Amino acid sequence: MIHVKTKFERPDADVVSRLAKFSSATIHEAQGRRGALSSRIKPIDRTMSFCGPAVTVACAPQDNLMLQVAIHYAQAGDVVLVGAQEMAEAGTFGDVLGNAMKAKGIAAMVTDSGVRDTQDLIELGLPVFSGSVSIKGTVKETLGPINHPIVFGDEIIYPGDILRGDADGVVVVRREEAEEVIALSQARDDHERELIKLYHDGGNTIELCGLTEKLKEKGLLVED
Repeated sequence: MIHVKTKFERPDADVVSRLAKFSSATIHEAQGRRGALSSRIKPIDRTMSFCGPAVTVACAPQDNLMLQVAIHYAQAGDVVLVGAQEMAEAGTFGDVLGNAMKAKGIAAMVTDSGVRDTQDLIELGLPVFSGSVSIKGTVKETLGPINHPIVFGDEIIYPGDILRGDADGVVVVRREEAEEVIALSQARDDHERELIKLYHDGGNTIELCGLTEKLKEKGLLVED
């Protein structure tokens, strides 16, 4: 097996930029409630946000050898996605590797394991999303695949898929579906803005959400 694949198709920067306008929740809903990663994966600071193509990495638990290899091969704008079997009790990433990513222009770090040096990472300004925060150290021993398909946060992710992360979580969009998802997300955003306007103009949830007939069919009883 070739451990490190370096040739895969990335989305155009313009596509990434246009998708980044939408929240992770909007994208998830717009593409048919697909692509949401496990709700365990959250930013170390709620103001952090990113959008970019995935560089996939599989690490052994408590081992960040292949993460360091992935940083070497990742390009500016990439999101390094590290699956480490959801090992919470391991600080697989900290400020030193964070600076290595920042220096290369890497867009974000996402892991189902733990990270540390969180205050330094926040000050660095690199978006970091993780399953936990742990000060426990790691080793550099085990080889693993980079830029192979990976199961992460209950989703299959392929290298070059677009990851969008914000305060609420992370969603994955297939590279080849991105244009369609952008259009669907825009339509959903437009609809929600119109709903908000109608609420402020005096509209009510039952009528605007089309619940009148459904509630009648279910036999909802309301006191006079």
